[in-house]
Amino acid sequence: MTNLHEHRPLRRRGLRLSVVAAVLAIGLAACGDDDDTASSSSSSETSVSAEFNDADVGFARGMIPHHRQAVEMAAIALDPSVEAGADVQDLATRIEEAQDPEIELMTGFLAAWGQDASGETAGSQGMDEMGEMDGMMTDEEMQSLADLRGDEFDRTWMEMMTEHHEGAIAMAEIEIDDGDNPDAMELAEQIIDAQQAEIGEMRTLLEG
Repeated sequence: MTNLHEHRPLRRRGLRLSVVAAVLAIGLAACGDDDDTASSSSSSETSVSAEFNDADVGFARGMIPHHRQAVEMAAIALDPSVEAGADVQDLATRIEEAQDPEIELMTGFLAAWGQDASGETAGSQGMDEMGEMDGMMTDEEMQSLADLRGDEFDRTWMEMMTEHHEGAIAMAEIEIDDGDNPDAMELAEQIIDAQQAEIGEMRTLLEG
């Protein structure tokens, strides 16, 4: 199998910095004096609330469990018992490092919008639409993957991750088309860029 170890794209690094900034901003907003909290929190909530809609909420609610499964797939690949190749381990490491902070960011979005991560109110229609195309694996598929070894594991993992990424891209495209929150829409664009690049990398490895 051809070794295509590559540096993470610069936009991915920029996203990780923006994730840290966003999380710090949420933390700082929660740590002010009592006298300041009411006014600053009120203005912050007003600003955020004016810039999200059901599609934004559905995007975050759908993408969080989607990312969690990708991180779980990455963890399987990094388990020495499956004997994954170096290229797959490298991809798994990058996926884990990118998507864990994105989960935190989207969780912060929902908290700022006053939305529960699994609610059935705002965003539920968007989640139904995304659920038909999100590329999520079943429990049986995940267990079957974990039972494979070596080259067979590598091939199956990349095929499953490609399908998984295609689902994430479809969800992100819905957000770009229908969303209103600029931060969520920017994240959707970055998910598309990063995961399309990883799909290209995996297809090259599969063909090699």
